[in-house]
Amino acid sequence: LRVNGATHEVDIDPSTPLLYILRNDLGLQGPRFGCGLAQCGACTVIVDGVAMRSCIMPASQVRGEITTLEGLSQDGTLDPVQQAWIEEQVPQCGYCQNGQIMAAKVLLDSNPNPTDSEIRAGMEGALCRCMTYYRVQAAIKRVARGAAAATVAATDELATAQGADA
Repeated sequence: LRVNGATHEVDIDPSTPLLYILRNDLGLQGPRFGCGLAQCGACTVIVDGVAMRSCIMPASQVRGEITTLEGLSQDGTLDPVQQAWIEEQVPQCGYCQNGQIMAAKVLLDSNPNPTDSEIRAGMEGALCRCMTYYRVQAAIKRVARGAAAATVAATDELATAQGADA
């Protein structure tokens, strides 16, 4: 399995759910066991850019790069989604946050500036018993605003550089 940029060999029954391998064999604590039925989203991982429920996915069917919550940060820097979660104080009990963050990451990667209804649709199925949905939405909007501001800044910088060349 290729997980968070590293290749791992595991000797397991091919029908073993990916979640068990990630947690028990690889020691990753991001994906969590919630319902075991792919209903709650706590076990969500990203496989080649797609949010997948690892509690029901047999390891033998996994193809491609698996990204867990631990794999989002790079060189000690949090992913913008993780940073927004902190800034918006999203978690309460925190149990569902793996699924929330992973679903938000996939949503924002495919749609960097989602509307409120697109956020609700993209986050559907990532359940939170503490009802932090409004804070989740605020965190997603914070990331979208940051991405939009970075795009404007880059465009302005390019225009300035092109103007200097003229």
